[in-house]
Amino acid sequence: MASKTIVSSKKAPDPKGPYSQAVLHNGLLYISGQIPIDPATGSLVRATIEEETEVVLNNIKSIVEEAGASLEDVIKTTCYLGDITDIARFNDVYEKFFPEDPPARTTFQAGKLPLDVQIEIDALVAVPQNG
Repeated sequence: MASKTIVSSKKAPDPKGPYSQAVLHNGLLYISGQIPIDPATGSLVRATIEEETEVVLNNIKSIVEEAGASLEDVIKTTCYLGDITDIARFNDVYEKFFPEDPPARTTFQAGKLPLDVQIEIDALVAVPQNG
């Protein structure tokens, strides 16, 4: 039976509850929902949707890289927006992180996100096998 490995990056914020940043199992990395928290200070970033999206995606990138993968290995994201009318502005930032062959994605407006943030993203990543 395959076991799970907890993946944690010091370059991403510590979890704010009883969950791991990510879990690696059978070559798939499951990244918990990330909200706009500055990993250096642990403080919530309250800014424009563009700035908050950039913080979230940089945190995801740090976790992905800690697992030995890159953003090109992300196969699926789920994006929760506080206001779906922000989708065009969100997409402008998202597309910079996934310029070619972007992952599959689901995006929707959430009724209420943790700590009243504007955005949360989780991800599924195919981690390359070494050797």
